[in-house]
Amino acid sequence: MAAAPLSPVSASEAAPLSEGARIIDTFIAPSKTFTDLRRNASWWAPFLLMVLVSGAMVYTAGQKVGFRKIMENQMQAQPKTQERLEKMPADQREQQMEKGAKLTQTISYVFPVFTLIIWLIIAAALFATFKFAVGADVSFKVSLAIVVYSALPLMLKTLLATVSILAGMSPDSFSFRNPLATNPGYFMNPADNVFLYSVASGIDLFMIWTLVLTAIGFTCVSKIKSGTAYAVVFGWWAFFTLAGAAIGAAFS
Repeated sequence: MAAAPLSPVSASEAAPLSEGARIIDTFIAPSKTFTDLRRNASWWAPFLLMVLVSGAMVYTAGQKVGFRKIMENQMQAQPKTQERLEKMPADQREQQMEKGAKLTQTISYVFPVFTLIIWLIIAAALFATFKFAVGADVSFKVSLAIVVYSALPLMLKTLLATVSILAGMSPDSFSFRNPLATNPGYFMNPADNVFLYSVASGIDLFMIWTLVLTAIGFTCVSKIKSGTAYAVVFGWWAFFTLAGAAIGAAFS
């Protein structure tokens, strides 16, 4: 007896996606992207795309706002540092400000490297939880790919921030950490309460989008219940957000 031909649905599901298609589907059909990660867990394409977008925003901000002004705005969340600078003689304070502006420029351009390190840590935490605590069939490589693809909405936020800078946003309100009014922290003065500002900044619309995609990703690749995936993902987000806020407040 001849074998039955594959149905159109089965053939479509088996068809591999290109890197471009996976990036687009992350926004419009995320389950297709994450299911395809079981076939190929490559994550370099979205990462390199985000590096390019990040570099474009940094360059634009440097031209339109200036790294000296960006550093001064970011120092609002570091009252202790501001106090130390104010106690310095004028010439020393100016030297420190110039050094700080150059350091801000350097860190801003290489920040994707730090972002990748953070993603590695997050992927390791999620992998360990899903693999050993939940019993999901998932590898670290796939976990990392899920984390990177799920971060694509943050790239969209970076693009919108770049457009906002080009449209003439006020230099006094710009910071790389919080460039758009997509979270409660944007409307707060960091100096009033660094911890609350950090927590409020973490409750961001694009970050929530990223977290939802992450939960969908682990549900697709491991077939665990969606409720479990959301609990793990949002649980780790709460931990990292609170821990980061506490560390930031301690050294501000």
